[in-house]
Amino acid sequence: MKGLDIMVPDPKCELEHNNPFELLVAVILSAQCTDKRVNQVTRELFKTHNTPDAFLKISQGELEQKIHSCGFYHNKAKAIKAMSADILTRFGGQVPANFDDLLTLAGVGRKTANVVMAVAFGGDNFAVDTHVLRVSNRLGLVLTKDPNKCEEELCKIFPKKNWSRLHYQMVLFGRYTCKAMKPECEKCVFNRECPHSRV
Repeated sequence: MKGLDIMVPDPKCELEHNNPFELLVAVILSAQCTDKRVNQVTRELFKTHNTPDAFLKISQGELEQKIHSCGFYHNKAKAIKAMSADILTRFGGQVPANFDDLLTLAGVGRKTANVVMAVAFGGDNFAVDTHVLRVSNRLGLVLTKDPNKCEEELCKIFPKKNWSRLHYQMVLFGRYTCKAMKPECEKCVFNRECPHSRV
């Protein structure tokens, strides 16, 4: 989509990380939380805990305290510890570079697995988060509130080689322009054709 190339010419993941495992933890923390907040938390967290082994050694309660501001801290701490155990016991301490294997990890769904494959391993993947779901519906690319159905439809529309780039273009477009509550339609190149345009 040429319009997205204009709106988001240099798309990239905004979650700070140094390796696939840190990215995996960050994506789990990002559920219903801003990347900005996650980065604030992980800058401190990763100084002492950035391996599966380190997360298994920390108590559930202490981990919850460290990630508290990301929200849903109990479930996220539980997922991170269980995911770390899976990686240690089943994958030799390394994040698997395979989509299906990633899906078998505790706390990892399609969105998380797609992000890790695309960003950490350079795969062609189309992760659907709330921004991608909103943008693709507003632009009339899909007509569904089901993230999995949205992913399926978008993958049919666009060439596989463009999936990862388009994913982050839609994420950043949705985050900074096509916002949920107050979309900045006056700044958008799609405003003349978008059925949701307020211009």
